Amino acid sequence: MNVFDLAAGTAGPSPATAAVCARKACRADASWQLLWNNPKIHTPERRKIWLACDDHRPWLEDYLQTRGLWKETAVLVPGREPGMSPAGQDG
Repeated sequence: MNVFDLAAGTAGPSPATAAVCARKACRADASWQLLWNNPKIHTPERRKIWLACDDHRPWLEDYLQTRGLWKETAVLVPGREPGMSPAGQDG
C-alpha cells in the first residue's frame, strides 16, 4: 500500500483526470498536444508534451517555435494517453 492510498482511504487506482490546457490559469479541456524537446538537454527522439485548448494552441505553439523547441502538434484523442498517435502507436 502506498501513502497516497492511505489519504484517499482506498487501495484502488485514482479516477482519471481530465486533460487540461497547459497555459497558465487556463482550466479548459485540452484538445491538442504539442510535442517538443529541448535539444540542449534531451535526446533527439525524446518528446515532452504540453496540452492545449483551442484558444491557447497558437500561443503555446508560438512560444515553443520561437525558442526552437516545437516538433509537432497532434490532436488529443479522448480516452487515449497523450503522446500516442491516432493509430495508437508512439508518435
